[in-house]
Amino acid sequence: MVLDAPNLLICEKCGREYELLSRRIFCDCGGLLRVELRSVDAEVSWELFRSRKFYVWRYRELIPVPKDAEVVTLYEGGTPLIRASNLGRSLRLTNLYVKFEGANPTGSFKDRGMTVAITIAKYLGVRAVVCASTGNTSSSMAAYARRAGLKPILVVPKNGIAKGKMGQGLLYGATVIEVEGGFDTAMKVIMELANDLKVYPLNSVNPWRIEGQKTVGYEIVDELGVPDWVVLPVGNAGNITSLWKGLKELRALGLIKRLPKVLAVQAEGASPIVKAFHNGKYVPETKVETIASAIRIGNPVHWERALRVLNESRGYALSVSDLEILNAQKDLARLEGLGVEPASAASIAGVRKAVDLGIIRGDEVVVAIATGHALKDPDVMLSYEVDRVVVADAEAAVKTIEKLVMSG
Repeated sequence: MVLDAPNLLICEKCGREYELLSRRIFCDCGGLLRVELRSVDAEVSWELFRSRKFYVWRYRELIPVPKDAEVVTLYEGGTPLIRASNLGRSLRLTNLYVKFEGANPTGSFKDRGMTVAITIAKYLGVRAVVCASTGNTSSSMAAYARRAGLKPILVVPKNGIAKGKMGQGLLYGATVIEVEGGFDTAMKVIMELANDLKVYPLNSVNPWRIEGQKTVGYEIVDELGVPDWVVLPVGNAGNITSLWKGLKELRALGLIKRLPKVLAVQAEGASPIVKAFHNGKYVPETKVETIASAIRIGNPVHWERALRVLNESRGYALSVSDLEILNAQKDLARLEGLGVEPASAASIAGVRKAVDLGIIRGDEVVVAIATGHALKDPDVMLSYEVDRVVVADAEAAVKTIEKLVMSG
């Protein structure tokens, strides 16, 4: 199927249309903009896609950047889709898969959106880019900005960003602005800069970020087909928004015939979308706290979009405690050898709870998206207790190992 109408930016609030390459982040009415994929200038097929390298730009026809744009890439995407049989047995699931986004170049799923958004930024002649972040967005933006020769400026919560993520920003030489308060305070800075032509905001309010992040859905279907459930940790809700956008595009193009259900998982200490899903009323949270710093967000920009996804997919939303998150992080590491940051483990904790509640059946195909690598938050890993034996010399070490082996 070939679409041949003009691609546009469309306001999701009032429906106003703008040129695709407008530097706008928001509509005049304040609404969020989305890239409307109306033109695909080739007969796309899975065969076409699979003839190419497995990364974000495998799906080039479905990412409507100008043909003459220089693609800024670190070969992101193409992340492992791992069948978690050991963990699945623990959770009473026959077909559990983990999409390990920690294998992206900077260690999180944010690289998918950044390759596209930075490509557009460079094409538009932008010199400096800015984002608010609890860590993963800032790490990714700094890396891709340097790749493109642009200046990265990071706005982060003071003392509210994990060391692994802050270290990445420093490594890339970004300018770091620390603000008192949490992510929502940092995000206010970005909203003020949205119409400033001197800098280009690259949070997920930028519609081009969504265009890259949607490819996670393409890849899941490309390898596995359409699962019964896709499970995601939700903070600012750009991930759930982009996943669903991508899947709906595949259906519109006739590349899939059905859509999965979506399970949104938030931490109990930062769960406004979960509460809105169950109560029918959205209330921003001013005081949020969870060990899962990547989803420690009280007023998600995409909350309306997230609720729409849950409604359209006939999905569900639930929250998990920090203890459940930590237990899931350990289970995934010790049963499958996969190290993920706490926010990623929230999706696994959510799967466990959904099975216990009867929301997910044991015979359904479930894909849990693990959004970031364990090394993003080393302090959490170092807090776990393990068996540690101190010995005097090599001989003592050998004897200790032999005893351990004999004792089973």
